[in-house]
Amino acid sequence: MKFTKIASPEQIDKKWILIDATGKTFGRMITEVATSLRGKDKPYYTPNIDCGDYVVIINASKAKFNGAGKIANKEYFTHSGYFGSTKSVKMTDLLENNPEKLFKLATRGMLPKTKLGAAMLKKLKVYKGAEHPHSAQLAK
Repeated sequence: MKFTKIASPEQIDKKWILIDATGKTFGRMITEVATSLRGKDKPYYTPNIDCGDYVVIINASKAKFNGAGKIANKEYFTHSGYFGSTKSVKMTDLLENNPEKLFKLATRGMLPKTKLGAAMLKKLKVYKGAEHPHSAQLAK
């Protein structure tokens, strides 16, 4: 009988992946990022262990969006739990002012809604421009 090997946290080798968002389609890029953060692209993927890589996205403000009017019409909502506290932000405003938040919100929706998903999201680093402080980790 053959058994599937289950990876332990000590056996997992985490790498750093650099993605340049210039000219890439936003949704397709985010699915690749979520797959890398979860570790589903590795042969030793284990659902209950964080076996994904660190992902650094640069030039986040230069991503490409498809769809007729999607970027102008899509809104992100927040609610504190109190009456009348619903706030909305348009996607165009997020892309101009805070693209890091836009990328994290989109990626968070593709990760598990547990403590493990929150730990995976912490491994995502997004930067508006081309400079980032993670060059030492990427040199491996």
